[in-house]
Amino acid sequence: MELRSGTYRLADLGVQISSIYPHVHMFCKDYVYNGDPDIRIVIQQEHIDYERARAEKYAEKEGIQRSDFPPTYLEALAVHRALAEQLPDYDRMMMHGSALALDGQAVIFTAKSGTGKSTHARLWREQFGERVNMINDDKPLMHVTPEQVTVYGTPWAGKHFLSNNTSAPLKAICFLERGAENKITKISAAEAFPMFLQQCYRPKGREALMKTMELLDILSGTVGLYRLTCNMDPEAAIVACRGIVEWNIPG
Repeated sequence: MELRSGTYRLADLGVQISSIYPHVHMFCKDYVYNGDPDIRIVIQQEHIDYERARAEKYAEKEGIQRSDFPPTYLEALAVHRALAEQLPDYDRMMMHGSALALDGQAVIFTAKSGTGKSTHARLWREQFGERVNMINDDKPLMHVTPEQVTVYGTPWAGKHFLSNNTSAPLKAICFLERGAENKITKISAAEAFPMFLQQCYRPKGREALMKTMELLDILSGTVGLYRLTCNMDPEAAIVACRGIVEWNIPG
């Protein structure tokens, strides 16, 4: 079977993708890159079959009435997994969360699915208007160094398809929890670590997993870490933003 190939720029890395179906290349069209690849991904049928088994197991666990998954969708998942497995070699990692930039500085909201990450990011866009630039609403990538963490948009943007081919220095990560009142509290790296493990991609390979742990340690010492208890009122965005120091929010 002849594979379809293209090269894309993701988190400042050249990524060559060879796929069975053309869909993933349309999916990545905003990230086309003409340079040499740093990472090469080749998808075979076995990778799609693996994603199908995982998707069916998840649907059964969650009680989702869905018996079939399009192979194009599964291939996009397989590409994402193959990329995430190799990212630690380049001091990069993927986090499940909604990332936006306010005045050029990024914040990531992360939590279990259904907690309200996307809703909270929408509140920021509504409250702060053109000061906000959406980076990615589901699976942003991060380049982690002791000097700075940079967050990047990706094509994997969740059900709302909110993402831009852009990047910004990461100022803070907020771990969201539902609550009646809006409250933001700075937390320690030790408090954040179990939540990081739930929301960051954990590679299968031992070396890649150990490198991911090292990156999390660097990340925890480089950006602000917060627990944000919030409801869905517009005030939640104001409270969160004021709790992250150095932002000037009127009112």
